[in-house]
Amino acid sequence: MEASTTVSTIELIAPLTGVMVPIEIIPDPVFAKKMVGEGFSIDPLSNVLVAPIAGEVADLQPSHHAITIRSADGIEVLLHIGLDTVRMEGEGFSPKVKEGDHVEVGDPLIEFDLDLVASKAKSLLTQVVIANSERIESLTPVTGVVTAGQDVAATAELAAPVEEGAVATGRTVTSDALLIPNPTGLHARPTATLVNLAKSFGSDIRLRKGEESANAKSMVGIMGLAVARGDKVTVSATGPDAQEAIAQITEAIQTGLGEDCPAVGTADTEAVPAVEEVVVEEESTGPRSGDPNLLLGVSASPGLGVGTVLQLRHDDIQVEEFGEDHHKERRKLNAAIDRSILDLSALQQRLEKEDDAEKAGIFGAHAELLSDPDLLDLAVSAIDKGKSAAYAWRGAFNNYADRLAGLKNEVLAGRANDVRDVGQRVLEELTGQRSEKPELAEGTILIAEDLTPSDTAQLDRSKVVGFATTNGGASSHVAIIARSMDIPAVAGIEGRALDIPDGSRVVLDGSKGSLQTNLSDYEIQGIVERQQRIAARKAAEDERKDEPAVTTDGHRVAVVANIGGVEDAQEAMTKGAEGVGLLRSEFVFLGRTKAPTEEEQAEVYADCSRALQPGQPLVIRTLDVGGDKPLPYLPIPAEENPFLGIRGVRVGIERPEVLRAQCRAIMKAADAGAELNVMFPMIATIEDWRAAKKIWDVEADRLGLTTKVPVGIMMEVPSVAVMARQFAAEEGCDFFSVGTNDLTSYTLAMDRGHPKLAAQVDPCNPAILALIGGACDALHERGKWLGICGGVASDPQAVPILVGLGVDELSCSIPAIPSIKAQVRAYSLEQCKELAAQAVLCSTPAEVRALVPMDEA
Repeated sequence: MEASTTVSTIELIAPLTGVMVPIEIIPDPVFAKKMVGEGFSIDPLSNVLVAPIAGEVADLQPSHHAITIRSADGIEVLLHIGLDTVRMEGEGFSPKVKEGDHVEVGDPLIEFDLDLVASKAKSLLTQVVIANSERIESLTPVTGVVTAGQDVAATAELAAPVEEGAVATGRTVTSDALLIPNPTGLHARPTATLVNLAKSFGSDIRLRKGEESANAKSMVGIMGLAVARGDKVTVSATGPDAQEAIAQITEAIQTGLGEDCPAVGTADTEAVPAVEEVVVEEESTGPRSGDPNLLLGVSASPGLGVGTVLQLRHDDIQVEEFGEDHHKERRKLNAAIDRSILDLSALQQRLEKEDDAEKAGIFGAHAELLSDPDLLDLAVSAIDKGKSAAYAWRGAFNNYADRLAGLKNEVLAGRANDVRDVGQRVLEELTGQRSEKPELAEGTILIAEDLTPSDTAQLDRSKVVGFATTNGGASSHVAIIARSMDIPAVAGIEGRALDIPDGSRVVLDGSKGSLQTNLSDYEIQGIVERQQRIAARKAAEDERKDEPAVTTDGHRVAVVANIGGVEDAQEAMTKGAEGVGLLRSEFVFLGRTKAPTEEEQAEVYADCSRALQPGQPLVIRTLDVGGDKPLPYLPIPAEENPFLGIRGVRVGIERPEVLRAQCRAIMKAADAGAELNVMFPMIATIEDWRAAKKIWDVEADRLGLTTKVPVGIMMEVPSVAVMARQFAAEEGCDFFSVGTNDLTSYTLAMDRGHPKLAAQVDPCNPAILALIGGACDALHERGKWLGICGGVASDPQAVPILVGLGVDELSCSIPAIPSIKAQVRAYSLEQCKELAAQAVLCSTPAEVRALVPMDEA
């Protein structure tokens, strides 16, 4: 086919009679974000789709809901009747042409049953898209009502003539049957991996299980399928990159979507044992504990809270069932969602700046839910049937929440609360009805059927000393937030807790998962006095926070801070930090659509340096990302086990341009005030170290670096500890900093986030202490130093043992600095050495901790 060299514009005639709708507001991000291409939408009033241009039928979908026409100029126009109509499998669609036919403007293409499609599809909105949008400079749709085959619907300016041999697009590719290998099926983590991968393609992609299917770009939709291990699924993709999408998604599913999965053979019919359902006895059988004054639940967040009860109840928001013009109602919903996303984004960014990545991630997921196409389609479908935006939205999010809550998987069922939370946020925006925040007195213990993540994250910690909920569990996002805020919490408390009168004095034990009522004044007083003694001791520690940490016999240990930004560095100086032992440089790279420039990085590192006192150490860890925590502009393929894959320095070695730029940025900040140090994460072999160090040395030579910047290794892989003497002997290796969290997980082969194993992932395990002690000896033989930047540096019980092992620096969480300094001062070096010698001979972490009993005041 030869290209035309004279036509500079092309007119698209209306393929249907109906109301023109901007494609940007279509409740499907594939179209709205123009992932398929530039175009427009029509809300149809007629039921025969006609050709908007003359050309060849390049593709007719097997389900007959979509067709592509290629013009003589090579412009490919995809016409897609309704949203999610592929699931109708051709029912109600009667094609009038076949692939290869030539059509003229206005020729009938597909006749469809308007009522049937309206009742079965999620929306009748019909999309008209230029599938090869690179061929046009611009597309200008008209507005208002258009008539099929007569009115111009849009004008496109052509970018260039099409070369000979244009390739047809829009075909459907379907995978072979795939068996899900994930031990607990497609729960939140692998589902998120699948959704993010699917979103990287422009094609429409669906995941099918039996007779049910879901949009592969919808997290809620996939989780709602309740796909278990061994279930058979297929993936289909329709669009210009369908073949590549199916290939990558097939491989990702077969390799576990980032999880470590045992193989599932085609004959494997062994299903994962269902989680045993906990049958709660009827209240009429009496209290679970046998004591009417002791209510039992499960531990959601440890700690002890003494205070008075406040029952928290949410008022229902009143909404009108029927709305105005459905276009106006859609605009209301879109605006409310946009405002909510902005609020969530601001909250997420604030939490990231506060170095609270876990909470930030929760609200990032909430924002993702508001872009979920299945959820939006459900709401828009109700709006199209005359319902108000508020009524439609409330029905949509409650429907999804109910679906999740009904699943047997406890983790997925717990996410129903997240859907209700984000749904309520949008509903308040739609109606202007805000949930009234109760006045909180000091020493309040909240009791509720449930709290949302938003409720919990915004609790006033100075007034709320604990909470209990009758719903939820230890794996809920509410529990995660409570632990991060150090608020004692109990989940799944007995329902009779809701009958406790406001103002009643209670003691909530988050560690034991209990709530005690009707305590005597003597019992309450004893607990209060103990809390006062603890507070007095903390105040005394704070008074001496700026004094050095020196043992009773004169041995000094550096106590520095772990930080995640400039504000953290400033706060650390107010808590007595003697520098920074770990700057997590990821914060410079997060929350962006493209990588920070070298100059942007250098300025941030310099700002952190200037926040410290001159000459204090500032240890910068180079970018630590991987398949478990990728960046949008640094794609890392999903791996079977990302914790054993391309992460840490391995990313820098594989993508050296990223590491080179960061090294240069660090060097440019070397004279800002603090004594700059740099360390590489996830070093496992001598080859890793030499490759990373070579990059550093080459860039230092190119930049003409004259300031001494010590370079070290983050010891978090056991191989480094075992070969500590070889690493210590390496030229240019100046120090080790031990990441005890990962070192413990890798040594014990246990995931510290695993619900059954997490309690065993204790860095006071004698094996971990022996590795640290051996590394200290190896470095000291070479006149080098070793620090601890993992969580155990903030553990008072571990401190004297670490000092006795030879640790030179303790890098703590900022609030822990005064107490860690005080703990160092409480011992002599000889006492510490004796404790360390005993600790490495112990058999269990419990035996180690028994060596250092904590004074509970």
